[in-house]
Amino acid sequence: MKRIGLLLLYSLSLLVSSERGVLNPGVAEAGGEVNLYSYRQPFLINPILRKFTQNTGIKVNVMFADKGILEKIKATPGAADAVLTSDIASLNNLTEARVLQPVKSTTLEKNIPAPYRHPEGFWYGLTMRARVLFVSKGRVKPGEVTSYEDLTKPRLRGRICTRSGKHVYNISLFASIIAHKGEAFTRRWLKGLKANLARKPSGNDRAQAKAIYTGQCDIGIANTYYMGKMQTNEKKATQKKWAASIRIVFPNQNDRGTHVNVSGGAITKRARNLVNAIKLLEFLSGDYAQKLYAGQNFEYPLKTGVAVHPLVKSWGEFKADGISLATVAKHRKTASKLVDLTDFNNFKKSSRN
Repeated sequence: MKRIGLLLLYSLSLLVSSERGVLNPGVAEAGGEVNLYSYRQPFLINPILRKFTQNTGIKVNVMFADKGILEKIKATPGAADAVLTSDIASLNNLTEARVLQPVKSTTLEKNIPAPYRHPEGFWYGLTMRARVLFVSKGRVKPGEVTSYEDLTKPRLRGRICTRSGKHVYNISLFASIIAHKGEAFTRRWLKGLKANLARKPSGNDRAQAKAIYTGQCDIGIANTYYMGKMQTNEKKATQKKWAASIRIVFPNQNDRGTHVNVSGGAITKRARNLVNAIKLLEFLSGDYAQKLYAGQNFEYPLKTGVAVHPLVKSWGEFKADGISLATVAKHRKTASKLVDLTDFNNFKKSSRN
């Protein structure tokens, strides 16, 4: 009877703690493991996860996917404790779907600058890439294009190429312009950019470098890490030639800075191994993981003081746009609407006249 009474008292204390919003780590933990859903590729994170397990004794059960993680979280609440994504779009979608929980961690807040984490702790950026301009070394003079606004100048008519305006990377760029300049300006800007296209928006970011190499266009919009992937591609050595034909321009260095995006991590709302999941995110924000995580994909560490990969460093230093990515994400739907209103992807040669 005494034992039963103690159990009842313990259960009551847990209920009171829950009502008051007090986390009891002992209840959240299911053992020495953490279950992870990842959009990030195995070669990027497996070495880091092995090191995490070695340091902490916590086993990481990881499921990799290139899509559908949100649906899996909804269908099987509690199956995943944490999620890793490759861009702000996925982080924002998970937040809006209310499948994440906020995390308060002094380690994460110290390691990850405020613009690159959710203000309420729903997600934290882990690595950064810049949305830059690939320009022809031979056909674009230094200083000829220095900003995103320059992309609408008449002198660039028929000289620009990009992937689909609906792609998440471009939507984030367009959303950042809305955040800074407003919806009306961005709509005019998209019309001007469309008028300067050399071809229908298509392909990935590497395809824009190829188009510059083959002379289809002079300027492409792309993420920085694609330059590194091309420069080091031993299996498809032709891509090294694409990279050698272009240089990187970091736009808007004289004002707001270059638009950046992040890969990131978050804790699911029904995490069963909550404490271990937080430990994993904290580890990913630390020196060892930041250097390896960013370096393997030619991205930028977010933690101050972590060395940048030498190849990435060779592209030059730049000023990043300091606006909160959570603020940028709020304009994504409007950006997508403007792509439709300007019929951006419906390119015709007559649009250049």
